[in-house]
Amino acid sequence: MTAVHDRSCVDAEGAVSSGLYTYDLAPTKKEGRRWGAYNVFTLWANDVHSLGNYAFAIGLFALGLNVWGILAAFALASVLLFLLLTLSGFMGHKTGVPFPVMGRMAFGIKGAKIPAVVRGAVAIAWFGIQTYLASSVLSALLVAMFPGLRSMDANSLLGQSTLGWITFLALWTLQVLIVSYGMQMIRRYMAFAAPTTLITMCALAVWMFVRADGSIALSVDEPLIGAEMWLQILQGAALWVVIYGTFVLNFCDFTRSAKSRGSIVRGNVIGIPVNMLFFAAIVVVLSGAQFKLDGHVITSPTDIVRTIPNEFLLAAASLALITLTIAVNLLANFVAPIYALIDLFPRRLNFRRAGLVSAAIGLVILPWNLYNSPVVVNYFLGGLGALLGPLFGVIMADYWLLRKSRVNVPDLYTDDAQGEYHYRRGYNPRAVWAFVPSAAIAVTMALAPLFHAVAGFSWFIGAILAAALYAVIADRTVPLRDVDGEAIAVAAE
Repeated sequence: MTAVHDRSCVDAEGAVSSGLYTYDLAPTKKEGRRWGAYNVFTLWANDVHSLGNYAFAIGLFALGLNVWGILAAFALASVLLFLLLTLSGFMGHKTGVPFPVMGRMAFGIKGAKIPAVVRGAVAIAWFGIQTYLASSVLSALLVAMFPGLRSMDANSLLGQSTLGWITFLALWTLQVLIVSYGMQMIRRYMAFAAPTTLITMCALAVWMFVRADGSIALSVDEPLIGAEMWLQILQGAALWVVIYGTFVLNFCDFTRSAKSRGSIVRGNVIGIPVNMLFFAAIVVVLSGAQFKLDGHVITSPTDIVRTIPNEFLLAAASLALITLTIAVNLLANFVAPIYALIDLFPRRLNFRRAGLVSAAIGLVILPWNLYNSPVVVNYFLGGLGALLGPLFGVIMADYWLLRKSRVNVPDLYTDDAQGEYHYRRGYNPRAVWAFVPSAAIAVTMALAPLFHAVAGFSWFIGAILAAALYAVIADRTVPLRDVDGEAIAVAAE
């Protein structure tokens, strides 16, 4: 490929097409970007300490990994995630564009709807599920404080009790209100929630450590050893990366407002390796202390919170967990589908309207029924999740290996047939050819019982296959231009 460096400005009126360019999808101006290292750190301070992540990590203890094995798994995973998320974050900082637009580079101006819809569908389902989990904590707290509400928690309407409906809709409304004020309000909420989360989880670990007389069990009675232990460490690390397979795709939704590359690196260093090892330490204290006390392995921090004897402390811990879950939802499961919906219906939706549509879908799918169905969670969400690796592989190979980070930002917003990302009628067939077989292999490995032993590595295998295929078959004859998007950019939030 021939590289042409062109820093010239383009006329905004002639450079963009109305079906591809809106205020919310436009690149952000470099001047005035507000996300610093602390804001990047708060993404991980909130997201890493989610209830789902604690359940996963405690599950490693239950499966037989000892304390040192759990720490090793998270150390390895944190290094991999730091590298992947930093590469993804740099893309957002350079271009200033959200994920649905980023995908246009590799898949074409129309083909990019494929990764955007897949990412959005996974996020909407998990938005509903995470809201349901938070509402369950709130319902349990209300029953503990006001026992008379127990009767409202005993009936069932569409799979949810009256109290469950009330708490779910209350938290659903709160999240919609936060999102309605845009990314700036989300950034502020993150800054508030992060220290609350860290202090609460640290205090919970200290309380359990004291209850266990200052010591913990280092493993279950029959821990894994030898090759079995190392395989579980590798699988645990791989699955932890898979959990963030969604985030590594659309991290640019946040770093498009980052002040500098340095702020991304500093925020990621503290938020990923340092914070994840802190998280792992809390996990081993919580699970090891509880196992020492009664020989049982907890399934979630909520199991411990419910045993707090002081009503005030119980309320404080429960509200902190709810605050945390909302933060995770906003980060991982709300922003992505908003941008995907705007990309699908640019003339009808803006950030606020897309947020309402996304939340409405997350409500009408009755997420508690999804969560309580292993078939749906394992096959539907697991299958969709397995597609994310190949998508990541194609996009990363296109940007870093082929383009060497050269991007013609204005052409991401034009449907002119001569545009750099028009390809063939708006689709890049070579990206699709790399994605489809890699996705088929990844989904088969993730879902087929025959490959159960290596299912945890399906994301990596899909990503590597897709990247390798695309690197081989991509068109290297087209000249590449490096043009910034300042002429069509809008102020960053």
